[in-house]
Amino acid sequence: MKNRGKKKIIKDIKVDIDKCTGCRSCEMACSAFHSVPRYSSLNPSRSRIRVFMDELQDAFVPVRAGEFTKAECSGRSRYVINDKEYSECAFCPASCPSRDWFREPDSDLPLKCDMCKDVPPLDEPMCVQACKFDALIYEEKEEEVEVKTPQPEEMKNGIDALIKKYGAEVVRDAVNRATKR
Repeated sequence: MKNRGKKKIIKDIKVDIDKCTGCRSCEMACSAFHSVPRYSSLNPSRSRIRVFMDELQDAFVPVRAGEFTKAECSGRSRYVINDKEYSECAFCPASCPSRDWFREPDSDLPLKCDMCKDVPPLDEPMCVQACKFDALIYEEKEEEVEVKTPQPEEMKNGIDALIKKYGAEVVRDAVNRATKR
């Protein structure tokens, strides 16, 4: 089966660290949006964006939660900003075993930025709306992405994982409902 190109809207948040003041409004807006019920509390530990701060050097870097990784990375690159050296971990968006950033405080489950998916969709994620200094800029780009047609072995692995998690009867019922549409 052939892979083919398809146009897809890619959503991203660009960070201009020269404009970030470290106010953490983005963290507060994100935590309020993701609280249950929505907007019921402010808890920065539930935020999917964190501002890395070095007040003495006047350096503030907003970092959004990325993919979860089960293992610590082996990369230990160093970054120099205003003559101060920072580790690669300082700006890493992953939730990993070596630090507790981007973990749900009650369950310890990893968090990931979902761009504030909502129904109806928001014009911009909450962190961007809350940033009054334009350090966070929301962008949508149309890109052609390769659409991979699933291979039978991949489909079997996925179905086996669903059966293991939910049971064969639940998966069968879901497939039956989906095919009747």
